[in-house]
Amino acid sequence: MSIAMQPKTAPAAVNSTILSLNNVEVVYDHVILVLKGVSLEVPVRGIVALLGANGAGKTTTLKAISNLLHSERGEVTKGSILFDGEEVQARSPNELVRRGCVQVMEGRHCFGHLTIEENLLTGAFTRRDGKSAINADLDLVYTYFPRIKERRGAMAGYTSGGEQQMCAIGRALMSRPKMILLDEPSMGLAPQIVEEIFEIVKTLNSKENVSFLLAEQNTYMALKYARYGYILENGRVVMDGDAKSLAENEDVKEFYLGIAEGKRKSFREGKHYKRRKRWLA
Repeated sequence: MSIAMQPKTAPAAVNSTILSLNNVEVVYDHVILVLKGVSLEVPVRGIVALLGANGAGKTTTLKAISNLLHSERGEVTKGSILFDGEEVQARSPNELVRRGCVQVMEGRHCFGHLTIEENLLTGAFTRRDGKSAINADLDLVYTYFPRIKERRGAMAGYTSGGEQQMCAIGRALMSRPKMILLDEPSMGLAPQIVEEIFEIVKTLNSKENVSFLLAEQNTYMALKYARYGYILENGRVVMDGDAKSLAENEDVKEFYLGIAEGKRKSFREGKHYKRRKRWLA
């Protein structure tokens, strides 16, 4: 059974874009330049990976899109952000959710004192289509996440990291999104759980037409499921391309997968090579 997350519409045109960032700059505390002219696109029904080391600017990019910078004294000072054909950098976060763009924060951020099901229902706070429609989507979310259906009455704070991540994605789905911004979904999770979550992302993308922008340090996993990728370094996009080309690129293998010429580098060698990134020379 398929989740009716979005109303049926005419098929989107080939190559149409749901999200576009054009030369975006972000400044914190009026002085700290964090993003330096970031441009990227996410096609309708696409999965795009935003890659880079910790501190590269991935989370800031997602928060700029979802308008969550002001709580951290940050702002978009240049450039434009278009979602579904309209500029959105001046819109409030809840307005953006109503338009269909939802962020799943790094670290899950479930409400620990609420049950799994209560957490899921908070995702429907912007909806005005009635209790029966919300309950129908809740039941259908459980078809994608049978693990959390079994724990629906458990306090979220006492569930595992994997169950909390599934709860956070399910909560986002309850808003009937066109697009989900997924921040570090693999963080702190066992490899088999990470694989399970990415498989669910793939299924939601193919069956429900939900677009995804994935901010990830796990380059291997992100490029396995994404179709296109951007690599951030010090707030700039330093490389982009289709996922297969990036996965086969020697620099990406060397600096982000720890592999060069078929051999895995040691941590010391990785640090040495990181200091001389060829594409930044």
